[in-house]
Amino acid sequence: MPSMRRDLSLFEGYHSPQVDVEVRLNTNESPLRPSEEYCRELAEAVEKLELNRYPDRTAVDLRNALAAFHHVDPAEVFIANGSNEVISTLLLAYGGPSRRAMTFEPTYAMYAQVAKITSTELIEIDRDSDFGLDMFEVLEAYRDHRPDIVFFCSPNNPTGLDEDPEIIRALARNLDSLIIVDEAYGQFASFDALGLASSHANVVVLKTFSKVWSLAGLRLGYLIGPKEIIGNLWATCLPYHIDSIKQVAGLLALGRLDEMQATIDLIVSGRKQIEAGFDGLGVSYWRSSANFVLFKAPKGKGDDLWKELVDRSVLVRNCSGWPRLSDCLRVTVGTEDENDRFLKALSESLSQLRS
Repeated sequence: MPSMRRDLSLFEGYHSPQVDVEVRLNTNESPLRPSEEYCRELAEAVEKLELNRYPDRTAVDLRNALAAFHHVDPAEVFIANGSNEVISTLLLAYGGPSRRAMTFEPTYAMYAQVAKITSTELIEIDRDSDFGLDMFEVLEAYRDHRPDIVFFCSPNNPTGLDEDPEIIRALARNLDSLIIVDEAYGQFASFDALGLASSHANVVVLKTFSKVWSLAGLRLGYLIGPKEIIGNLWATCLPYHIDSIKQVAGLLALGRLDEMQATIDLIVSGRKQIEAGFDGLGVSYWRSSANFVLFKAPKGKGDDLWKELVDRSVLVRNCSGWPRLSDCLRVTVGTEDENDRFLKALSESLSQLRS
């Protein structure tokens, strides 16, 4: 048999284990399906597509619509199959052998995975004890390592905390580095990095249709940044990588801003519901700006608490085995009923563990 690259031979791909449960709150998806009206409109649009023809290579109509939505030039928009493909295209174009990418841990695991696949050296800097970033320590680490790429996830996954825009702005002054701000959960937060992208030649902002548009199954993500960087990404990506169905689905979603806002409102309300439940149960957690909340199990009981919740047909993300996240679990905000089920199961599970 052909041999795989040695540096990847024992490499496990990114995955989120699924279990058959009634309440699934482990993968940061929207708790709502797209509306029936949207699905009907999409089905009608798909019937009219010439699927025997290749799609528009650079998705001009969808780029124009996204540019109008964000008040940028269409040449400043790159689109791909989910934000993960955007990340891989960025590292194909700006990473690779002899280049370095810097992350602040804990953060989204895909950055490290794509760095490894693209043979980009990864520099991992620890966050402080509360998972925040200190300006002095970040600048010192930057001076020590001089990375070609710096990743910020804001709000950060898995902590839910906003990044400090002043730290991003300080690093953006070093024009030799590409600053990537991943705003997969940005619609739930108060800080928006698009202003930084418009005023700095080396800042790009990553967005997705997976969360507030309820289209995780569609796999549609995009990037906003300087024209020169966007042009390099179009030159790097595979041809015809955005299929015709995906393009029309994104266009139709952008025409339903009221539905998007209703999803945001529901999730923000649900986040408050969960955090209030944690307060009532005396559970330690990190106040989130995303559509999930990271919380702490009793000492040494992270795996046990996860299993107790599964026994009650509620699935959350078990982060206990991740570096610096001992006994931590992460719950995605669901519907009001799903949040109630989770909090009831959590209360029962904690009582069981304490007894």
